[in-house]
Amino acid sequence: MKTIKPIAIFCLLAFTLSSCATNMKFLTSAIVPAATGEVKVKKDNNNNYVLNLDVKNLAEPKSLTPPHEAYVVWMEDGRNAVKKLGQLSPGSGMLSSSLKASLTATSVTEPTRVFITAEEGVDRQVPEGQIILTTK
Repeated sequence: MKTIKPIAIFCLLAFTLSSCATNMKFLTSAIVPAATGEVKVKKDNNNNYVLNLDVKNLAEPKSLTPPHEAYVVWMEDGRNAVKKLGQLSPGSGMLSSSLKASLTATSVTEPTRVFITAEEGVDRQVPEGQIILTTK
């Protein structure tokens, strides 16, 4: 009977911690229709928001029409200007031929929208290229 209490407490704690994360799914893209993915947003111990982005079946930016140099990830929080989160580089793994890409970023504000653009360069400070994927 004593072993049930720690297990119950562990299960309750695990459920509580997992419920703190928000999942944002990317909408289907007309430009790269096979691409799918999501962004998991979770608060860390410093009250920052950690964004874990995973995308599958994302074609290389050079294979787009017109070709582009890179994918760049951006976020909006509903209050400030768009924030650049980083570059996304698709690649295939050793056991899979699907093009996968991931990115982890931190923000002091909670994202309301995350989107990926195809850009001519990674040095952009504002999005200028086509929106490839968006969460809304």
